Amino acid sequence: MKWFKRKKKLKPPEERRTIPDGLWQKCKGCGEILYRKELERNLFVCKKCGYHFRIGCREYAKIFLDTEFKEQDVTITPIDPLKFDGYPKKIKEVQEKTGLKEAIIAGEGEIGGFEVEFAAMDFSFVGGSMGSVVGEKVKRAVLRAIEKKIPLIIVSTSGGARMQEGILSLMQMAKTGSALAELEKARIPYISILTNPTTAGVMASYSSIGDIVISEPGALLGFAGPRVIEQTIKQKLPEGFQSAQFLLEHGFVDTIVERKE
Repeated sequence: MKWFKRKKKLKPPEERRTIPDGLWQKCKGCGEILYRKELERNLFVCKKCGYHFRIGCREYAKIFLDTEFKEQDVTITPIDPLKFDGYPKKIKEVQEKTGLKEAIIAGEGEIGGFEVEFAAMDFSFVGGSMGSVVGEKVKRAVLRAIEKKIPLIIVSTSGGARMQEGILSLMQMAKTGSALAELEKARIPYISILTNPTTAGVMASYSSIGDIVISEPGALLGFAGPRVIEQTIKQKLPEGFQSAQFLLEHGFVDTIVERKE
């Protein structure tokens, strides 16, 4: 029984097998541990429960467009007209972290052989908040669609107007709405795609007024938060309020489509 008493030689810590970071990801919907590469192949949708993970604007461009995305207005960056404390530093940090100039990208691409004007927001950039640059990029995208007579598609995700820009961010609601009115006059289609979450000033402006409004499953959609609404109207809100399914049932969304479809 000498082999039983023999002490096992342990490998030093640096030689032990380790699992690389980011190899697995836990689903927020069902708790399943998912293999990262398989999740990527499934467009970041859980195969077990259908939960849609949050993805960035460039990922949406790859999913929707059949050709290379030709980004426009890449040099437009936010300024600090209100001299809001710490705002320039925050923007610089987020730009370095995300590799984005702003919370939206816009440009041209093709879907099924047809050229489209395409824009997509990114929640990782200050919560996808709408400031003066986001509003300007949306307006320019609309004008390009009118000029080229091509459809406009906007993928939205946002926590609302950017508080650091004050009234300048709020006026983007009217600015984008006015531009889309011109698009309607030109009889050019506008498809709005809502992802989780799309709320506040963005939902109350260009995101909710598409000719066709499509939502991803399980998206949170609304203006004010449920708690604020309940405190204001002194009533309990119905179950599922502000969910994509609730808005579909009440006519605010035309259809719910899974990302991989």
